[in-house]
Amino acid sequence: MKILVVGGGGREHALVRALTRSQQLPELLCAPGNAGIARDARLLHIAAEDVDGLVAAVEREGVDFTIVGPEAPLVAGLVDALAARGHAAFGPTAAAAQLEGSKAFAKQIMEEAGVPTARWRLVSSLDEGLAAVRDLAQSPGEGVVVKADGLAAGKGVVVADTALLAEVALAEVFLNDRFATTGPGDPAGDGPPAAPRVVVEERLIGQELSLLALCDGERALPMAPARDFKRIFDGDRGPNTGGMGSYSPVAGFDRARVQEIAAAVHQPVVDLMRERGTPFHGVLYAGIMLTPQGLRVLEFNARFGDPETQAVLPRLRSDLLELLLAAARPGGLEGVELEWSPDWAVTLVLASAGYPSSASRGDPIAGLERLEASVGDIRTGSVSHRFAGIEVTHAGTAEVDGSIVTAGGRVLNVTALGLDAQSARHAAYAAAGMISFDGMQLRRDIAALAAEGGPT
Repeated sequence: MKILVVGGGGREHALVRALTRSQQLPELLCAPGNAGIARDARLLHIAAEDVDGLVAAVEREGVDFTIVGPEAPLVAGLVDALAARGHAAFGPTAAAAQLEGSKAFAKQIMEEAGVPTARWRLVSSLDEGLAAVRDLAQSPGEGVVVKADGLAAGKGVVVADTALLAEVALAEVFLNDRFATTGPGDPAGDGPPAAPRVVVEERLIGQELSLLALCDGERALPMAPARDFKRIFDGDRGPNTGGMGSYSPVAGFDRARVQEIAAAVHQPVVDLMRERGTPFHGVLYAGIMLTPQGLRVLEFNARFGDPETQAVLPRLRSDLLELLLAAARPGGLEGVELEWSPDWAVTLVLASAGYPSSASRGDPIAGLERLEASVGDIRTGSVSHRFAGIEVTHAGTAEVDGSIVTAGGRVLNVTALGLDAQSARHAAYAAAGMISFDGMQLRRDIAALAAEGGPT
């Protein structure tokens, strides 16, 4: 079977690595991929957002099944375009992908489906935004969360600690066009820029949880829970990023608890989307805040999370390819149960200088060959040797004159498996310590409290 993975980041490399472990022994292609993925799959030099180019490649290459990684091609209708030509793919249609493509649409679906979420307002002017801040702040002077309504390449959320910071964020949106978004009315970005629309919501306090579920249009099958770290600096300081690390499992969330959450969060959305005539196939990712008042859904994503995927998939003992093929069929996941390794996984993100506001490119990366020669491939069974369960996945890399160099904000992911959070964490940091490049950024507190038996 010939499989095409669309995308070129750490999530896609983790998907490719998991697919190499499939008993079906697929032939793997990736578009556009990166320098690390090139070692595990044949690259096609086609941008992930080039819908026509990807459809043509599927037909030219005789691809049997396409797996779409990033959100932009989903919102742009890649799955729809493939289906129109009779080609199978994993991922939601453009209509269903609006759960991620429009924050306002997702909020409306949550309310209609009875999914608990933060209070919110959709605003289209600075004055409306300032009024929403006054209305939604927990108390005078406190902050809110400001979210671009459309896709903003992972840079569309500002968690404002104070009302003043919220007002500054809103002014930058409406006066300085801070968020370059793709609006729901123009998902491909081909028409005129959409007028700014912003979701302002109350700021929730608590512990975050990421829970992904495979969906076949009728049911939601939850995967292992994970926790990620979005701020750039230790102690959750600094601006939000696409994610600086993650770990799985999460203490206190066993199989029964996870199924309970999926029944309250994911399944009502899958049911509603089917009733609306836009069944959801693919991965429904729920970002959840565990507040003193109960869980609240922060957002939905319509694809595998990054970097959660890098921590979740190495623990998966079920055949990933078989699961994705099943999810692409209506009702295909009926009776399916997932098998997981009991090991913990900790993923560290190595980011380039300047990230997240910018990204240094072309910096040579040292230590990769020595590390990869030492660790080998990650295993799905229990790990005893501290380097036996290390996996390095590439996120933003390129090969120049035979050398691997930085080519994006988040450059590499280092994932370690261990018998517990502490051993996985120590192995991950030991492995990451063998890698270096100019300006490398690395949080030092990923899974620290989990390793100590704490809540995060």
